[in-house]
Formats: sequence, C-alpha cells, structure tokens
Amino acid sequence: MSRRLVAAIDQGTTSSRCIIFDEAARPVASAQRPHRQIHPRPGWVEHDAEEIWQAVQHCIAEAVAQLPGGASAIAAIGITNQRETCVVWDRASGKPIHNAIVWQDVRTEPLLASMAEQGGRDRFRASTGLPLASYFSAAKIAWILDSVEGARDAARAGRLAAGTMDSWLIWKLTGRHVTDVTNAHRTQLMDLRSLAWDEALLAAFNVPRGILPEIASSSEIYGEARGTLAGIPVAGALGDQHAALVGQGCFGVGDTKCTYGTGNFLLSNCGPDPVFSNHGLLTTLAYRFGDEPPCYALEGSVAYTGALIQWLRDGLGLIESAAAVEALAAGVEDNGGAVIVPAFAGLFAPHWRPDARGVIAGLTAYVTSAHLARAALEAVAIQTHELVGAVRADGVAAPPMLRVDGGMTANALLMQMQADLLDLPVARARIAETTCLGAAFAAGLATGVWADRDAVRALAGEDSRWQPRRDAAWREMLLHGWRKAIGRSLDWA
Repeated sequence: MSRRLVAAIDQGTTSSRCIIFDEAARPVASAQRPHRQIHPRPGWVEHDAEEIWQAVQHCIAEAVAQLPGGASAIAAIGITNQRETCVVWDRASGKPIHNAIVWQDVRTEPLLASMAEQGGRDRFRASTGLPLASYFSAAKIAWILDSVEGARDAARAGRLAAGTMDSWLIWKLTGRHVTDVTNAHRTQLMDLRSLAWDEALLAAFNVPRGILPEIASSSEIYGEARGTLAGIPVAGALGDQHAALVGQGCFGVGDTKCTYGTGNFLLSNCGPDPVFSNHGLLTTLAYRFGDEPPCYALEGSVAYTGALIQWLRDGLGLIESAAAVEALAAGVEDNGGAVIVPAFAGLFAPHWRPDARGVIAGLTAYVTSAHLARAALEAVAIQTHELVGAVRADGVAAPPMLRVDGGMTANALLMQMQADLLDLPVARARIAETTCLGAAFAAGLATGVWADRDAVRALAGEDSRWQPRRDAAWREMLLHGWRKAIGRSLDWA
C-alpha cells in the first residue's frame, strides 16, 4: 500500500490529540485525550509528563484503529506542542525528575526580576528577541535543577535531559534528544541568528549545555518511531502558533495569521531577516524547512479573548453558552456607549502593562446585556487590531488579509467586526485544526508527501471570507472610546 497519509500529534495545554490527514489535507482519523492541570500553589501550573505521554499513545492507537489498513499508509509523523512548557528527565530511566512546568507558571518571576536589575527586562532582546519573562523556559529549567535534590550533580554528570514538550515526545517516540528551532527559541537560550545554544545565555540562566537537545529544523527526519507507529519517520516539529502559521500557508512576507482561542495569538511573516519590534511585539522564529534559511516572524499575544466570552457566561451569567454571544450581540446595532477592557491580568501586547485591570466604561441606564455582549466582541476585535497596527508600525509589509483560525472564528459577527476594524479582508481557514495541519505539512514536506510550499499553500485554503463594510469615521469612533477606556484601566495594581 502506498504511504500517503501523515499523522500529526498536537500536545496542547489541556489535552493531546492525533489527527491523520490524507494527501488533500483532509482529516481521515482523529482522537483526543485530556490531562490534569496541577496547581501546587497560587500561580504555579504543572503537568505530569508521563500522563501526557500515555495520553499521546492512546490518541495514536485510537486514530490508527480508525484506518482500514492501520498504520501501513502513514508516511510521516509531525508534532506540534504547547510552547515554553518544559520537562527534565533521567536519561537512563526515562522518568521525569519533576512535573513539567507549564508556560502559564509564574514561580520564576523573582529570579527574573533579580536578573533584570542588571540591564533591565530587555537585556537579552538583541540576541533572543524576547524580554525577561516567566513565560519562557530557561528559568523554569533552572528552577527544577535547583529545587530537586541532586539534580545539579546529575546534570553535570550527563544523566539528565531537558527540553520543551516536542523534545520529550520525540525522545519517547524515537530515542533521539532533539528539538526544532521554533521551540528552541522559546526557551530563551538560543541565539536568533546563529540558531545555536548561546553560551552567554546558558551562563546567565545557569543551565548546563549538556542537558539540552540538539537543535534541528522544523521539517526534517529526526528518527523512526517505535510502538504503534514503528518504522514511520518523525519528520516535523513546530510550536503551536508556528504550526498554525504553516497550516495557514503564510509563507510570504507580510502574511499574517491570528488564532482565536482562550487568548489571541498573531504571527506575521517577516522573511529571512529578524525584525526587532519597537511597538510591543516579540521577534520569533517562524519556521525552518530542511537546510533552507530560517524564516522569522513578529508575534503579539492578547490574554483575554475567548476567556472574556467565558467570563460573560460563567462570571456574569449573561449567556448560557459561548456560542450564544453572537445572537445576543446581534440584537443591537452598537455598544450603547459601553466599552469593555478585559485586562483581568494586566494588558499584554502591545501595551505590556501588568498594572492594568479590567474596566467597563461608559455605562448608562440605557446599556443592556446585549450592548455588553457587543462590547465584548468589539474588545476582541480591537485588541487584534492593535496587534496588526503594531506589525505595520514596525515596518513589516502590510498583510493582504488576516488569516484566522480557532474556535471564535465560528462567530460571523466577530469576523465582520474584525474586517471592518482592520479595513482588510478576513479569511477563515478551510481546516479548523490548523496547528495539526501545520505539523502535518512540515512532516509531509520532509518525506515527499507534498512537493513544495506551493502545494501546501494550495491545500491550506479558506472556507469563508469577510470584506470590510464600515468607513474610517466608524473605526475612529470605536477606537476613540477604546483608548479612553484603556486610560482608565491603568495603575490599578
């Protein structure tokens, strides 16, 4: 039987899944398993890496069982993963020495604040494109080594391995300790230009080089799998947002995607040279295919978008389900003067104001639940508009459209608002699971399932497009209210 299917493993923050795609990039089998969220203390978030590995194995077996010929038609395996979450394990036993520390975890903030006393939060931005923040992996790895008895000695003796979740899964699947450039970069230990572990960064964070994986491209054969997928090459890996960029076919300079989930994550392709933001964005590796030069991106993240709608449901009881917000908001023509700034944990890009807190401004007795629902959707669209504006201000080519994916893109009213605010077309991906599709594309390109990026771009496609309908006066009116409300959200904490 011809091997023309590609299996994609998506190891996410709350669950793991396996989706198998055919040559036309259509899902033909899938399975998903959740895993526990472990909170030992306020602000601490952990995962059991062994539990995740078991979940991944179950997903692979369940998906393969749905194929008439089993795994015999699978040509390659791709991996995408929650970024920045890291694990340290014993090379001999294969067991983690501590729970994985999740990207959301803030336990390393005191260490980072101390490091920032010399050179500020941006002391490593020139080499990494990233500020000092608890978000990234380096300080998490150092914390595990310092907190687990004997870990430092074991690391020096070469008995430990560390990495992000892609490297954990590749090691469990193939026995090889390797990571791709997108995940290596998000540790804050890799130099953006050399694509190698940086000795100055390793020394600053006190992370020994010997425990880190080999850095490879996002699309190459890392090794052959064992177990259910025995003999099939593991041939692609990308952090989740980078995988979505690839899954959307964003290969041209200026091509921009935004994933609408709990928060919003926007990446804009900058081409072969890194662009350093002066407007609150991160510089990141977009992807690297084989021996080709790497591609870079600007990235912006918003903390509360889908989570804002969940708050309307769970916190205020305005709606019975997240999907119901569209019909409620559509019942009025505007926000009635109300503006919501969902700075529940401060403002992320492009403001970066941890002192901000959420506000509802402009309330009068005229405002109803429908107006608040509309104001919430506007807040999602405006925050994304700010990210696109920051990309433009940093000099990246203006995107021809915004490509979108994620659960909230099912909300047609929100998508129309987004097109109107950006004054750009908004195109929703044909395949909803773009992170899995991007991982599949990376693996399929490395193994000849797809010939080149043009073939991949043609398969990415779109299922709906929204054209802008509103004029500049409407946009300015909405943004004027937002800017006033932002001012009132600051200096609370």
